[in-house]
Amino acid sequence: MHLSNFSFKIPKSLIAFYPFFVRSQSRLLVINGHTGKISHKFFFNILNEINSGDLIIFNDTKVIPARLFGYKQSGGKVEVLLERILNKNSILASIKCSNKIKINSHLFFGKKNKIQSFVSSYKKPFYKIEFYDDNSSIIDIFNNIGHIPLPPYIKRFNEKIDVNSYQTVYKKNLGSVAAPTAGLHFDLPLLDSLSKKGVDIDFLTLHIGSGTFQPIRTLKIEKHIMHSELVQVSSNLIEKIKLCKKKGGRIIAVGTTTLRALESVYNSPSWDKKQDYIKDTNIFIYPGYKHNVVDALITNFHLPESTLIMLVSSFLGYRNTMNAYREAIKNNYRFFSYGDAMYITYNTYAPYEKILT
Repeated sequence: MHLSNFSFKIPKSLIAFYPFFVRSQSRLLVINGHTGKISHKFFFNILNEINSGDLIIFNDTKVIPARLFGYKQSGGKVEVLLERILNKNSILASIKCSNKIKINSHLFFGKKNKIQSFVSSYKKPFYKIEFYDDNSSIIDIFNNIGHIPLPPYIKRFNEKIDVNSYQTVYKKNLGSVAAPTAGLHFDLPLLDSLSKKGVDIDFLTLHIGSGTFQPIRTLKIEKHIMHSELVQVSSNLIEKIKLCKKKGGRIIAVGTTTLRALESVYNSPSWDKKQDYIKDTNIFIYPGYKHNVVDALITNFHLPESTLIMLVSSFLGYRNTMNAYREAIKNNYRFFSYGDAMYITYNTYAPYEKILT
């Protein structure tokens, strides 16, 4: 399958550079996976799509202020984007600067460059950076001087509004460098209404890495190697999913990260052994994949040629997905992280759909 199958143009005017004022009043495109029928609604209408007895699962990861701006010893500017915290004093990160960073280079951050560090190693695509400060943990440093890492397609510097808007209202476990953006549409009143309706609500954790912003660089998408991300799914949630399905309820995933986490645990021994799943996953889901857990997916509108739109196509079907995106563009839906949302049901015929390449 070719990368060009997922190439299309989105007018720049439809890219959302700021969040919607009231989270749940963004727009919602509803697509029936089997028929391809499309309905135009508002996000708070999601209440009419989810039934009593269904189980809705959220990713409760919390975004780290993961971008640091500092200087090299030579005085040149550097930008560091955290990928993963290794321990109290060291991280994996990508580094952006005018010239290539050398191993053992010193980097300085904070007021008067008081926070000192050095680059100890490099394993493509990340550097290992070690900090000298024994009085402050890595988390303290990023919380004090870090910036919210807005996606590269939001062409502005982060602002005060992003501190809260680029987090879900149910965030809990610190560790992501990007928000699970489908969850940004939920506010506390909407969650309360779902609960009162008899919808079961639960959480898992997938810490989103900077690899989510990396483009696919292979023409054949099957050759793409997915980045790894840490997933945590409790044995209680696994059993709750099985019980929900046994009773005839549906599993609704909020976001592609939640769906990837659930498929990862389904394909592991934890699914049958009643044990917590805490592992890295690099599962890459694209058309032809047969989904095993999720019955409906809430997701945003994604970048062309991204792994995310490929996942959506595997779930909804390629033709349904491309048609939905054409309809969204035609009706001026807002795209990407701060944009509008889709509610889609699983197309069981999608794995068998033939796509011309």
